[in-house]
Amino acid sequence: MAPPELAKRQNEALDVNFPTDQLTTFAPVADIGITVRGSDWYWTVTAIMTVATFAFAGLGWTKPREKRIFHYITSAITMVAAIAYFSMASHLGWAPVQVEFFRDAAEVRGSYREIYYVRYIDWVITTPLLLMDLLLTAGLPWPSVLYTILIDEIMIVAGLSGAFVYSSYKWGYFVFGMLALFYIAYILVWEARRHANLLGNDIGKTFLIVGSWTAFLWFLYPIAWGLSEGGNVIAPDSESAFYGILDVCAKPVFGALLLWGHRNIDPARLGLHISDYATDPAVDGSSHAQKESNGDNSA
Repeated sequence: MAPPELAKRQNEALDVNFPTDQLTTFAPVADIGITVRGSDWYWTVTAIMTVATFAFAGLGWTKPREKRIFHYITSAITMVAAIAYFSMASHLGWAPVQVEFFRDAAEVRGSYREIYYVRYIDWVITTPLLLMDLLLTAGLPWPSVLYTILIDEIMIVAGLSGAFVYSSYKWGYFVFGMLALFYIAYILVWEARRHANLLGNDIGKTFLIVGSWTAFLWFLYPIAWGLSEGGNVIAPDSESAFYGILDVCAKPVFGALLLWGHRNIDPARLGLHISDYATDPAVDGSSHAQKESNGDNSA
């Protein structure tokens, strides 16, 4: 018979990392925070992201190295997300922030709410990679890709800044973030879509699916932000469910759709001419040997 302490494994992350009765020694108490249910859900999303990372990376090994770029980018997205969700499941990567709106409902009653800054660290890394997946699929020129990524970084930093402001000024950052989001949506829905259609029906169809999926999901994130970090309307457990479902749809589901669409698309058709060191003439010397052979023949 198993020892009693091993008979039932429990989630003790909230007791081990920053228990409420110890927070007062160095920071205000976050009296609006996740419960074990929220932590359990974060562990579930961690597992989903981890499995997706191995799946996407494994699929990449079935392709020649010069055709793995989208597998590399997509697996990196879920890898970073897995680490972020591990942190949140462990009750780490957050800070108490005073709420602007004080509510009477028991689940959001209090003065300080847990704000997970690690979520924004995740987004500041993964959303540019998501856009790279999309904009490279559309074959957009690099200046357009880089500028869109810059606007995306502004959007994420604005969201983070607003989350840590307790006054109504947080909504100013919200407006800046929304303006950036509208620009990104314009690029996805109009410019990138038209460019992808010019590259072929299969490329256009793939981009239409993943681009529309991403644009739709990204407009749900401000709603989640307004109900949680912004307005303190929903409980942190509900926040974890809202963001978690969005992230699963925006990363593993997105990645599966993207890689399925790319299964028969040569990256060279997108302007991505990638050489493998094993076959590159500049590396194996075949170019030099060919020149010498041509020289001997001409003599």
